Amino acid sequence: MALREIRVVPDPVLKQKSLRVDAVDDELRALMDDMLETMYAAPGIGLAAVQVGVPKRVIVMDLSRDEPNDPRYFINPEIIWRSEETHPQEEGCLSVPDIYDEVERPAKVRIRYLNYHGETVEEEAEGLFAVCIQHEMDHLEGVLFIDHLSRLKREQAVKKVKKQVRAA
Repeated sequence: MALREIRVVPDPVLKQKSLRVDAVDDELRALMDDMLETMYAAPGIGLAAVQVGVPKRVIVMDLSRDEPNDPRYFINPEIIWRSEETHPQEEGCLSVPDIYDEVERPAKVRIRYLNYHGETVEEEAEGLFAVCIQHEMDHLEGVLFIDHLSRLKREQAVKKVKKQVRAA
């Protein structure tokens, strides 16, 4: 496994729409393992492949609080149902470091995806899981959480991240 560079705004790769994965093979599993290690090191709870410069429809996630012990893998995820009820939640993003703001999303979603072994899974997500999977799936469409904010807040966030990068 290897740590990969997490891309930050305004890197143009983050605005790319990710491509469907044709096959779950050892090369893809190696990418997911690298992504998971990178996410834990950051530290974060979710990471889309495009955030490490690979525009493929792949997400890794671990919502466990203490020890990293519940890794999840989502290949070609799709939302097949959304609740009408919405819920505001403060979000942050490894590609927009140190910026947090409230985003309103459906409170529950039903998703379908391939897991680490290429098996089709369908499940309902709510709470933090629903927020995180929708956030990460936005990345697959080239959408960042700051794109849900006002133009002013979005511009301020990008300006702050650029300043942090220059200072580093």
